[in-house]
Amino acid sequence: MSLLAKFERYPLTFGPTPIELLPRLSAALGGKVQVYAKRDDCNSGLAMGGNKLRKLEYIVPDALRSGADTLVSIGGVQSNHTRMVAATAAKIGMKCVVIQEKWVPHYDAVYDRVGNILLTRLMGADSRLIDDGFDIGIRKSWEDAIQSVKDAGGKPYPIPAGASVHKFGGLGYVGFAEEVARQEAELGFTFDYVIVCVVTGSTQAGMIVGFAAQDRADRVIGIDASGTLDQTRAQVRRIVDDTAALVGLGRAVRDDEIVINPDYAYPAYGVPSDATNDAIRLAARTEAMITDPVYEGKSMQGLIDLTRKGFFPEGSRILYAHLGGAPAINGYSYYYKDDGPTLPNRRKPAAVPVGEPRIGESTRHDALPPLFP
Repeated sequence: MSLLAKFERYPLTFGPTPIELLPRLSAALGGKVQVYAKRDDCNSGLAMGGNKLRKLEYIVPDALRSGADTLVSIGGVQSNHTRMVAATAAKIGMKCVVIQEKWVPHYDAVYDRVGNILLTRLMGADSRLIDDGFDIGIRKSWEDAIQSVKDAGGKPYPIPAGASVHKFGGLGYVGFAEEVARQEAELGFTFDYVIVCVVTGSTQAGMIVGFAAQDRADRVIGIDASGTLDQTRAQVRRIVDDTAALVGLGRAVRDDEIVINPDYAYPAYGVPSDATNDAIRLAARTEAMITDPVYEGKSMQGLIDLTRKGFFPEGSRILYAHLGGAPAINGYSYYYKDDGPTLPNRRKPAAVPVGEPRIGESTRHDALPPLFP
């Protein structure tokens, strides 16, 4: 029986997301492992979809029961999560207020006018830009927004960043693990590893609980993109424990079942390194699979680097969880403006508008080798 049988779900997605083999990417990485992608970026017709909708499907019933008229959430300027909260509000007929903090030290001229934030505004959300820095914890700006809805006579329904510390925030990705198991039965094999990006924590935490029920949670490798490893790990641990208790897992999840790799979060949250950009290009040029500089580009970087280093035994089947987020790449146009049939010199700092500060380049020496010598 599903761990989610007792929970109400409001359908926002198309249903199970496809799993596809990535043969050209696998070959580009040496051909010793097979890389597959589970396309949660293609999971819905709502504003380009993404992983947050799996979470919101289990949150919406509670919001509707509460009698709320306004969803209130928070993220960065190019937040995928606030885009999906705005989409959900439009779909269920609620108003929406989203706080968009300056979490990323990035200065592309159109950063706050394109991509996710453009879609958020297009769907009618009250998008409030706040000049505060990155933090995955509870933010005063969000609490102030909740109060502002009350002061205006509305009834807010609070959804924290990434929906992660919401009591139902981990359920959607418990369902992901169960969905993968059903698809594996159809495919006739099981995946040896799952690669997933982690920042606010509930996507990986839900997977850990779901795969713990199958005794393989330690094969879920979280690629940290937060740059705040200790805080992220603590939050994942808390969500794992709360979600395991909520669904009745029946046992404690061990520390060694929570695997988070911190090696690819540099130079900062939301800022791609040269190696991140190389990974984005490789996925695009081998499979036409678009990843973004904040989340999926960094988990793709981790997948590529770990494969090239021989971390995965030969013959492994690796499932890359594509969580969406591609609209954010529009806010990073200066990194890719010279791309074409031949790649630019990737060691040259990206151009920025005159008068704006430059983002420091990575000082790491383990960047990926050139993709196209």
